[in-house]
Amino acid sequence: MPHYTLAQTDLIIILVYFCIVLAIGIKVGTEAKGTEDYFLAGRSMTWPFVGISLFASNISSTTLVGLSGDAYATGISVFNYEWMAAVVLVFYAVFFLPMVLQAKVYTMPEFLQRRYDARSRYFFSGLTLVGNILIDTAGALYAGGILLKMIFPDIPLWQSILVLALLAGAYTVAGGLKAVIYTDAIQTILILIGAIVVSMLAYRKIDGWQAVTAVTPENMLSLIQPADDTTLPWTGLVLGVPILGFYFWCTNQFMAQRILSAKNIQHGRYGTLLAALLKLPVLFIMVLPGSMARVLYPDLPNPDQVYPTLLFDLLPTGLLGLVVAGTLAALMSSIDSTLNSASTLVTMDFIRQIRPQWSDRTLMWTGRLTAFIFMVLAAAWAPYIENFSSLFQYLQNILAYIAPPVVAVFILGIFWRGATATAAFYTFIVSLGISFYLIISPIDMHFLHVAFMLFVICMIIMFTISMLTEAPKLPRIAPYLWKIRRFQEESVELKFLPWYQNYRILAALLLVLTITLVIVWR
Repeated sequence: MPHYTLAQTDLIIILVYFCIVLAIGIKVGTEAKGTEDYFLAGRSMTWPFVGISLFASNISSTTLVGLSGDAYATGISVFNYEWMAAVVLVFYAVFFLPMVLQAKVYTMPEFLQRRYDARSRYFFSGLTLVGNILIDTAGALYAGGILLKMIFPDIPLWQSILVLALLAGAYTVAGGLKAVIYTDAIQTILILIGAIVVSMLAYRKIDGWQAVTAVTPENMLSLIQPADDTTLPWTGLVLGVPILGFYFWCTNQFMAQRILSAKNIQHGRYGTLLAALLKLPVLFIMVLPGSMARVLYPDLPNPDQVYPTLLFDLLPTGLLGLVVAGTLAALMSSIDSTLNSASTLVTMDFIRQIRPQWSDRTLMWTGRLTAFIFMVLAAAWAPYIENFSSLFQYLQNILAYIAPPVVAVFILGIFWRGATATAAFYTFIVSLGISFYLIISPIDMHFLHVAFMLFVICMIIMFTISMLTEAPKLPRIAPYLWKIRRFQEESVELKFLPWYQNYRILAALLLVLTITLVIVWR
């Protein structure tokens, strides 16, 4: 087992990195001239920044610590969440993204108000805020706290979490979304360098893949698991994972906010597809190292310790400091993302509605104060995640109860003009009661099956109440509906573009690559 200590050189590298990040945040913060600049980066982001920021924000909370840990404990089937994300993002780019960007909204709850009414907006906004704090921000803080506690074992977990919250909160509060996206770009480079180097060194140290197969059951090296598997059954993969994926990537404010910052639809689409592409190598550089760790460290007490152990055991001085900085940066990119989205939701969905006379400058400072308050709340909750079996299981279990009504309301709202505002609101209300019952009841059902069951119930509620209530006027909701006519017109426009600029061809190639990967590792 390695000693979790950092040399002075490593500590200096980490300190210099965070000084640079803070400087960027403060500098960008001084350039923000209004709410659009602060909350949506002036809607000026190009596709590389959109895609990289989406990727960095996601991997920080679920991948570096969570995926390798689950691969170590239960097998590589955990990668199913990653390749399914690529499929969901392709769907988003093709069908959903144009309506969202054309609406020029600040938040996804605001989009719901445009399609339905204010009741759905406020309910979804409140639900998203709870998710931002209890799931996204707290999960990332907990993962970072584990790493810091391994380096400094005498420091309590809650103090490590508080330090991370203050660091991420500082540049987020100061700089807004533009600061978050720019720092994400730097962090992604460090994340990928660290993950690739660790994977290569781990593979070299185990002396070949046969060492993994010798100590690992065959089913733990397969993506597709039997229907009775307790971790990720194939039925849950087909029925439940797409629901969680659609919620996380397409409707969750802290991910969607990056797409809302795109300068136009094309940049939004290219950025979304870039994020989908970056999800596929995760199998080799972040999941399989967890399998290799079964050879190197067969007796780790906690699977969430796998990735930090790989870092300290395999990396030399200097490179260790750089990669630890990147790892902490990855965790912080989720923290900064959720804090920024939470402040956006409170400021634009609630404060601006209550105080429409407030100036942009006042709203900006309100957003900064809100981000600070949520930073404190998330830091207070994060230590309790230790009670769950693993970080990744914590994240996915809670999503199973939050996602289904949101997905049902958005899907029917986009593809069916008959979906009504009353139906959307009562779907949220009823599903909340059912979720509370399922959480406290002794029902023995996999959380992915629970997600699908709730989704079906919500679709039935939406359809039934919509049929019993007056259909919305088409002129009001038309901009928020998917239309086959627009799809056909776009097909004509795309004929004149080279293949590498045709997002549909790129999307199709992505799907082929994804399917190939799944077949090979099935």
